[in-house]
Amino acid sequence: MAIHANFAALPQPFMVRIPDGFFLMGSDAGQDNEGPVRRVWVDGFLLAATQVTNAEYAFFLRDTRREPPPLWNEPCFDHPAQPVVAVSWFDAVAYCDWLSASTGRSYRLPTEAEWERAARAGVDEHLYPWGNEPPQSRPDYERRWSTGPQPVAQQAPNAFGLYDICENVHEWCSDWYAPGYYSFAPDRNPAGPDSGTRRASRGGSWRHHIKISRCAARSSIPPEFHYADYGFRIACDR
Repeated sequence: MAIHANFAALPQPFMVRIPDGFFLMGSDAGQDNEGPVRRVWVDGFLLAATQVTNAEYAFFLRDTRREPPPLWNEPCFDHPAQPVVAVSWFDAVAYCDWLSASTGRSYRLPTEAEWERAARAGVDEHLYPWGNEPPQSRPDYERRWSTGPQPVAQQAPNAFGLYDICENVHEWCSDWYAPGYYSFAPDRNPAGPDSGTRRASRGGSWRHHIKISRCAARSSIPPEFHYADYGFRIACDR
């Protein structure tokens, strides 16, 4: 196993408080599944400052004896500070359940609405966490992500203190995905449709042509899939 961790004590994830409030969810300038733009209320919650790393996920694998995800020992993906990749939605939920049982706190995946609220960091009119300048304007954009995701927290965080939001790897959300969900979703704490065949995800990907997504951009895949650019970030109610 290429990834090493000190198993003497389970580290507590660093969580950032996202304040409750209204925000404008969606975009009229993106794909059809991002509209209509709606004013949505989200209760306050906690969100991890970074995507779950290989080092953190190693504790879970050791304690549960669960099979590691594909690519676990591949050189482009096995740095302890890289986000764990090729985890299915079920793997991500199992990690949250295990961490909850191990710490006595209630961890889970964020909803799409929570994720977008956190990515926007209180500024609704911006396309990206930093403003409206294109991704190619970001520092070292052309030299990053040559063979895989970067170790987390290499760039400055957004205004809420979240690293790599909208970039590095797609992040699983708790919601079932429906392309027209915004047309009938509630305006307080929307949590996705009751059923579906695909789970929602957010954020950009190291292997896409455009590697940083807009805050409103949506994606989805079946929950059992294991993709090399899919990871996750955990949430907690308090």
